Amino acid sequence: MLAVKGRDTEPELRVRRILHAMGYRFRLHRKDLPGTPDIVLPCHRKIVLVHGCFWHGHEECKRATRPINNAGTWAAKIEGNRRRDQRNLDALSALGWDVFVVWECEVRETFRLEARLRAFLERS
Repeated sequence: MLAVKGRDTEPELRVRRILHAMGYRFRLHRKDLPGTPDIVLPCHRKIVLVHGCFWHGHEECKRATRPINNAGTWAAKIEGNRRRDQRNLDALSALGWDVFVVWECEVRETFRLEARLRAFLERS
């Protein structure tokens, strides 16, 4: 698990490229916010989180299949990640931030993702 990157992953870079092309400027991994969010748009009070389907337990996704070996350990790890994600979402919402979660499997559909991001960023 040492080789698994926590930042600058391929899905995150794709989302960042789309946002930049749309004309948005953002900050990365702000440590002063709960969970160190991936992408922060301070002027809009919005946050975009890019979740890996496996590590964050995306339900009904083929990328989120759990390993057969050490099944109990992996189930506990992924469930712990999901609980932590929910705590961070609740804390960010309590601070007045609007949060949008992008799953790894959604990043490949660029046009659809761009439309969803635009709708999220344009709503007040």
